[in-house]
Amino acid sequence: AVEQDLRLAYEMFGLPYTIFRPHNVYGERQNIADRYRNVIGIFMNQIMQDKPVTVFGDGEQSRGFTYIGDVAPVLAHAPVNPDARNEIFNLGADTPVTVNQLVKEVGRVMGVQPEVRYLPARHEVVHAYAIHRKVREAFDLPLDYETPLAAGLDRMWPWVQSHGERKTPTFKAIEVPKNMPGVWLE
Repeated sequence: AVEQDLRLAYEMFGLPYTIFRPHNVYGERQNIADRYRNVIGIFMNQIMQDKPVTVFGDGEQSRGFTYIGDVAPVLAHAPVNPDARNEIFNLGADTPVTVNQLVKEVGRVMGVQPEVRYLPARHEVVHAYAIHRKVREAFDLPLDYETPLAAGLDRMWPWVQSHGERKTPTFKAIEVPKNMPGVWLE
């Protein structure tokens, strides 16, 4: 809806826009206490608390995980890039990774063999990743601009480790627990 609003504001008033759709961004300074988003931070936080990592479904669903160092320069350059004006871009990794593979990689970087707690699958897309050819062309990105997951995790883990585990806050005043997975309410 907002994408349409911005397009109409441009057509009616000449207000230029650039829209990015970032995909599963992770890295240093990520909020690892968020129980709903940022699966990599969630897994690291669970492991640091000696809890099993929670995987919904069989873990064979896949996502493209995008290192923040690949995203930030593109966002910073967008206001001065004429090829970005009035465009919409998917921004993220082209390489799909299953959740089971992710668990192994997070365990590797943390030096542990994570215990996995498989929960019933949620109603969500099984394979979610996008093609990023348009952003590569508009921002002149090299084909190898994508940071491999292992390298990104190697950068993220020391930061997470230096800040320690985080308690996940419960926002009782605004939470709507009906139909939420039980693990989100623990």
